[in-house]
Amino acid sequence: MTNPIITLTTDYGTNDHLVGVLKGVILKINPDVQIIDITHQVAPFDLLDGALSIAAAYSYFPQRSIHVVIVDPGVGTERRPILVSGQNHYFLAPDNGVLSGIYEKEHPVVVRHITSEHYFLQPVSKTFHGRDVFAPVAAWLSKNWQPASMGEEISDFKRFAMPKPKEADGLLKGVVLKVDAFGNLITNFRVDDLPANAVEKGEVRLQIGSHPVTKFVPTFAQGAAGEAVAYIGSSGFLEVAMNKGSAARTLGLGRGTPVLLTKN
Repeated sequence: MTNPIITLTTDYGTNDHLVGVLKGVILKINPDVQIIDITHQVAPFDLLDGALSIAAAYSYFPQRSIHVVIVDPGVGTERRPILVSGQNHYFLAPDNGVLSGIYEKEHPVVVRHITSEHYFLQPVSKTFHGRDVFAPVAAWLSKNWQPASMGEEISDFKRFAMPKPKEADGLLKGVVLKVDAFGNLITNFRVDDLPANAVEKGEVRLQIGSHPVTKFVPTFAQGAAGEAVAYIGSSGFLEVAMNKGSAARTLGLGRGTPVLLTKN
């Protein structure tokens, strides 16, 4: 078998020592593991942003990859650490809903409350469970592949509904889910929400904030400089961008901006 893979998705950023410490803990337990950073730029404390990030990325990794997802504003409280076994992947995270996107995609899942403290680093810090709980449990799982040894199954795990567009008065009402590093505005519309002829005609009737967007393109470069265009991004969501520019900065829009789509 090839070396096991552990991925990391956190809101830690990279300015401090935190990410490096996670990797050190993992490698001390299993030096043969491959550690892959998905992102450490999840918006701080933002469970939806964390849920979107891991849901967009995990399926591109080999089977039996172990995904550590740490966005944990309740660290040190009574919230539970959990281990989720999906069809072909494992996920370790706080039980706060940050895996809600995984629950939508993976059926069935087995969710365990991690209680086997002999896998933890001791003493366990009240503020750094990434180091003392999630990293060592992930490393031990990559050695023994025994999720049942980590704790008992639970069914009352926390999840939230991922934002879906709502239909009213012939319109679909959606929202900007996030702004990426290029300033592209990622909405919660998908290709199935578009009118049937949008792709053929290259037209869409979209209002994002107070700005109309009418041009639908396959890719950024088919938009004129300074023109806001719509397209389906690589994660399957309808996005608004500007060729070689930041739609977010130019239009003065950001996450949470209302988006209206005319269906006909």
